[in-house]
Amino acid sequence: MTGKDLGDVFVPVSTLSSAVLPRLRHLVCAAAALGLLAACEPVPTDSDAPAAAPVQGAAWVSSRSVPVEYRARPDGEIVVPEISAVFLTERNRRQWVDYSGPEEANTLVVDPYARLLYHVTEPGRAMRFGIAVGRAGKGFSGDAVVRVKKEWPGWTPTANMIRNDPDLYGPLAGGLQGGLDNPLGARALYLYRNGRDTRYRIHGTMDPASIGRATSAGCIRLFNQDVMDLYDEMELGAHVKVRSRAESLEYEGEVVELKSGYVVSAKDLAAIEADQKAFEEGRIKDQKLLEEEAHVRAVAAAEAQAAGLSPAEIAEAAKAASEAFWLKHQPADAGDARDAELEGR
Repeated sequence: MTGKDLGDVFVPVSTLSSAVLPRLRHLVCAAAALGLLAACEPVPTDSDAPAAAPVQGAAWVSSRSVPVEYRARPDGEIVVPEISAVFLTERNRRQWVDYSGPEEANTLVVDPYARLLYHVTEPGRAMRFGIAVGRAGKGFSGDAVVRVKKEWPGWTPTANMIRNDPDLYGPLAGGLQGGLDNPLGARALYLYRNGRDTRYRIHGTMDPASIGRATSAGCIRLFNQDVMDLYDEMELGAHVKVRSRAESLEYEGEVVELKSGYVVSAKDLAAIEADQKAFEEGRIKDQKLLEEEAHVRAVAAAEAQAAGLSPAEIAEAAKAASEAFWLKHQPADAGDARDAELEGR
């Protein structure tokens, strides 16, 4: 990864949806912008969450700068948006690679530490994908099988999630139907071990900016286009191997998390130096602050929704909360410069 590549991906996407969306979807887009919504839960039943809604997505238009596999594609009555080239870093985009692990063909290998997923197609060869890893993504290792597959799965917060953060999850207690604004994305593979649900999921995302980064909740997420193709390729009963920390070090080596939230090899000094320079110049923000801001924004949206405000007013409330957050956390020198500018007027 070059310094220029890093410069292309420093700005995360964490904005609210437009005011034309229904209120519930508007809230969820605010909450999930940086992966705040967990997705590692029991397999939803028909009573757990509504079914996917038809007719979603923008016009089916793609840029020629985006590889064909990441362009917009129709999926029934839903159009899956293209993935911006900004997020298709070298580690994030799918690519054929030589594979040195012992796994057999038709195995998925998840490395939550290097944030990579391999689909082993033959001995010594695999398709590699970039992934985002939630807190639960490192809570499981070893072997499992794909027992359940779902298209546009629904999602419902658990009782614990609602109890621990009622302002954020309370309005979603009734469940969220499958669709473009659902944290599980376009597809989900549910992993089982010894006949029992591990609650470990490999799924899509509503937030392509999160791929390659660590997130506060959830399991393993991919770009929607990637998980859709894996869904078609992996049969029920397919073997999945989730690497331990020791196995990750053995096969991938040590990685370093950059200020931008991505990881690179610890040997990639040029990328590490470029990232640090960009951080010092203010071109990227601390990822922990970004998650805190997303939570503040989501809670503001939830409160506005509970007050019966319109979608436009919900957006304005969330925007005001975001601006207040960054004003509070701006560097001291930035505040001094702003004061000096005001005095000079």
